[in-house]
Amino acid sequence: MYKYETHMHTCPVSRCAVADVKESLEFYKKMGYDGVFITNHFLDGNINIDKEKTYEEKIDFYFSDFEKGLEIGKNLGIKVFCGIELSYGGTDFLVYGLDKKWFLEHPEIMKMKKSDELAFMMESKALVIQAHPYREASYIDHIRLFPRCVHGVEVVNACRSDMENKMAKIYAEHYSLIEFAGSDNHSGSRQNKLAGICCEEPVCSVEDFIDKVKHHKTKIFTITNE
Repeated sequence: MYKYETHMHTCPVSRCAVADVKESLEFYKKMGYDGVFITNHFLDGNINIDKEKTYEEKIDFYFSDFEKGLEIGKNLGIKVFCGIELSYGGTDFLVYGLDKKWFLEHPEIMKMKKSDELAFMMESKALVIQAHPYREASYIDHIRLFPRCVHGVEVVNACRSDMENKMAKIYAEHYSLIEFAGSDNHSGSRQNKLAGICCEEPVCSVEDFIDKVKHHKTKIFTITNE
């Protein structure tokens, strides 16, 4: 089976990440992964950027870790794909299938209501997954669910509790949403538990990944970093 990390943060783009792209990719290569999705916090989340910069400058910075990852990945022999993590008051969404060009062409998303933004991205053929929907933390005022604005739900997040993941699975089952998994790795090789998506054939592109996920050609896996 081919293994892929679907939820990973790197510094300096994600303010909360402590591992850079090179360290993270070397770790996943060592762990036998075939590819990773770099899903840093977007402009509406915990991104390490000067808010006074223009939208175009922010997008350039946002994609800088992914662009570094492409070159590093080629040298290491591990595929690197781009994802996005949108945020809304502690409620997060993983988005796959939209590239830098798309974001440069659509600055209006920054003024959209989150449900409208998600719908617009889905119309643009993106795969939208609600990440850790039952996460609890001091900075989260309340849990929000968006069952009509996503394709699936992260039912296994390696950084969340068994109870939170179990509630996410119940949510996905009752709304007939795709069941998804990721590590939410912010710390590279220091991450103890890992989760992701595996499949019998290699992922050739983001579009191929989306097709495999939507047609249930993938499975969830979990492993431990010894």
